[in-house]
Amino acid sequence: MGAGVMTQVSVFPTPVLPGLRNLLSRYAESTMWLARYMERIENMARLIEVTGTSVHASNLDAGWDSVIRINADEDTFFLRHKVATERTVVGFYITDPDNPDSIVSMARCVRENARVLRPLISTEMWMHLNMFTRWAMDLGPDDVGAGYLSTLCTRLKQDCQTHFGITEGTLYRDQAWLFYLLGKNLERADQITRLIDIKYHTLLPSGEGVGSDIDMSQWTSVLRSAAAYHAFRRVLPEGMTPANIVGFLLKNDGFPRSLSTSLRCVYSVLGSLAGEYRLRHCGPILERVEELRVTLAEQTVEDIILRGLHEYMDWIQRELRLIQNEIAGAFWPPVAVQAVSGG
Repeated sequence: MGAGVMTQVSVFPTPVLPGLRNLLSRYAESTMWLARYMERIENMARLIEVTGTSVHASNLDAGWDSVIRINADEDTFFLRHKVATERTVVGFYITDPDNPDSIVSMARCVRENARVLRPLISTEMWMHLNMFTRWAMDLGPDDVGAGYLSTLCTRLKQDCQTHFGITEGTLYRDQAWLFYLLGKNLERADQITRLIDIKYHTLLPSGEGVGSDIDMSQWTSVLRSAAAYHAFRRVLPEGMTPANIVGFLLKNDGFPRSLSTSLRCVYSVLGSLAGEYRLRHCGPILERVEELRVTLAEQTVEDIILRGLHEYMDWIQRELRLIQNEIAGAFWPPVAVQAVSGG
């Protein structure tokens, strides 16, 4: 899931409109990944906190393996650890410097991308990121004990939310802002599909069919993992069923982290880059995003579940990776970097 620090120095080749300036490719890339990493840190903190709460309620370590599967880290994790327990999983995803998906590692990437963006971002944004990343990078085993985990995750979430608020209030509305939104919503789309795919099938009782009832508290934990509990209860106060929860997380246009909302934002941002800034490479990417939106809108959640929820989520995730790769190929291609380096 991780990505390296951005160092490209090529510029967008497309002419700009009068009065508009194009953005350096390295700034566009760093802006996108800064947003993705901060969103990912918040998601990780929430997932760990909710998993810890549900596992403690059952007095079992079973459940921590779902965190590993959501992040597709089975091979890497089990090369280092024999079993998935609270201690091993929390250490792997918070303090392990060799895991690129750990909070310590992601904070380091946030810091490096923020340094690249120092000429673009506000003083307030830089100061907060500077303090946050210094603290997060210094987290160690003594900071993640059972008695401290909830407090630690709460601070991580709050610091990420503070960053999003500062960014929304101070980042200039040009291409940098659009690439920030692009990264943030691509990450949300990816995370929500991973959560639905793993949690839905993990919670199905053995021997029961798709759509079976299960302990209400466990489905509540799914909603809390997506920061969706209060929004869901507001819209469907009596509708705590697996199909309703999946439908809400996939298709509800009013929930900011739903798949449909994230895809709508990605499509809108790409449209702005194509229309306002004449970035001609957006066309094929827009078509791919629109295909995702159409397939989601044309199917009911019951259709999606019956035809294969896992297969559909897996397809969405592959398409999101292709979108990210196409954005990289269009706006910060390796060939351009080699050309600059060779000069």
